[in-house]
Amino acid sequence: MTNQVELLVKGSRRALARTLTLIENQHPQAQATLAQLYPHTGKAWILGVTGAPGTGKSSLVNALTKALREQEKTVAIIAVDPTSPFSGGAILGDRIRMQDLSGDKGVFIRSMATRGSLGGVATATRDMVRVLDAAGFDYVIVETVGAGQSEVDIVRTAYTTLVIEAPGLGDDVQAIKAGILEIADILVVNKADRNGADQTVRSLRAMLELGHPASWEQFVSHHGRLMETPTMPSTPSDVTLWIPPVLKTSAIQNEGITELVIQIEKHRQHLTESGTVAQLEARYIEIELYERLQQALMRQVTSQLSESLIQTIINQIRTREIDPQTAVNQLLVQLN
Repeated sequence: MTNQVELLVKGSRRALARTLTLIENQHPQAQATLAQLYPHTGKAWILGVTGAPGTGKSSLVNALTKALREQEKTVAIIAVDPTSPFSGGAILGDRIRMQDLSGDKGVFIRSMATRGSLGGVATATRDMVRVLDAAGFDYVIVETVGAGQSEVDIVRTAYTTLVIEAPGLGDDVQAIKAGILEIADILVVNKADRNGADQTVRSLRAMLELGHPASWEQFVSHHGRLMETPTMPSTPSDVTLWIPPVLKTSAIQNEGITELVIQIEKHRQHLTESGTVAQLEARYIEIELYERLQQALMRQVTSQLSESLIQTIINQIRTREIDPQTAVNQLLVQLN
């Protein structure tokens, strides 16, 4: 191992920060560093926190982190911020809201920019999670930008996903419209001291009753989402489906946070005892392999095609001489 990797595994904050910078900036040394760190991963529990803007995600993460620290758990937070249109970096809004955690040596906070990637979770998030895992943190929390429908991408990273709602944000079925209700392992109605919290809870519970799967034989249920699985458990009758609880919290007043921690641990136990963790990890790896393969192949293909050829094809499509699929076929012929 390189000296920086050794220091990171031993708990050096400076080495950790430098390594995360390498990953986020896609430095040439990043891949070699990740390869050395990979054998040290697989111990942290990864929490995803997502929801619409204005639901108080950052405040809830702040309160949740404090509760985990009271249990002497170490916590790393990746706050995926929107990209600044001026610097191209993260706006760092979440770090500003979590300043009271900055003096705790058991907490590490890192903001990163989405850089225009869909899904709120930037491409480098998986690798950054692995770095924090290798650094020895008990929990890694990924808080997404809350952009809406494409937030479902967080299920490709987290074992337990919290979907945050809040009363008074408009339509009670907005969660379904946004496409994020289905990914929830735990639904949290934050800002529950506001009027309408009980109605929001009832609406969410009604939605869950309508959307809950009927049998394990058809699907493996996780994150509240129906996920087809290629291999079924040998004893499916012994597996109990997880029904996402709906909790009320007030992060500002520190209410409901203890129950949230309890439910997170219950979900962790459920996944561990049912053997679903191994299935999830295999599914995540499969998805990641295909994504990385697509990216690598795209880089390889585009490196072999001249810019003039690409522009010629674009002009032919624009003038309706050929259609896009025919253009792709022609480009593939050029590679043979």
